[in-house]
Amino acid sequence: MKRSLIALLLCMATASASASETAKPATKGDAARGQAIASTVCGACHAADGNSTISANPKLAGQHEAYLLKQMRNFKAAEGQQPERVNAIMNGMVAAFTDEQLLDMAAYFAAQKQSEGTAKNAASVELGQKIYRSGDLKKGLPACAGCHGPTGAGLPAQYPRIAGQHAEYTEAQLRAFRAEERANDPNKMMRMVAVKMTDPEIKAVSDYIAGLH
Repeated sequence: MKRSLIALLLCMATASASASETAKPATKGDAARGQAIASTVCGACHAADGNSTISANPKLAGQHEAYLLKQMRNFKAAEGQQPERVNAIMNGMVAAFTDEQLLDMAAYFAAQKQSEGTAKNAASVELGQKIYRSGDLKKGLPACAGCHGPTGAGLPAQYPRIAGQHAEYTEAQLRAFRAEERANDPNKMMRMVAVKMTDPEIKAVSDYIAGLH
């Protein structure tokens, strides 16, 4: 009960900030227009339908539209300033797109069905499940399920879908948050979580998440 309460309070503390950042547009994108861009520009890394087969590149299919839009906006530099999310490849990829095109791509990928993943490391499944469902009360590590849901579906406009995501990608992002190399999480929420995690814990929970559906 205490673990769940900690996770719930942590989520509630950032929910309004997250929602305001991810739900800026009043209009929705056009998935048909987005498909034309996705199949020609994004397909090489993320696959035409967003189900990347390259474990270092995230699956975009089925992700919440508002979250996809926020990430693309964060990759894009504004008025000569360094982008909020720094990635040499993605910063260059989104640079030329208008906000309307970003909306369209987000709408297209959100409308696709994500392919299911699998947990591959049987030896760490128990640890990954424990962290995901219960966290670690002793060191103030909240349960992942508190914000991303018991099945990893997330909450639209606030917390992303993580179920079925490539373990390698999830692990890389948790490490980046821990090192503060990635810093576009509202109120440092993910950074405060990741800094409490050891390498084995990050690897275990990433693998467990890959098998969620």
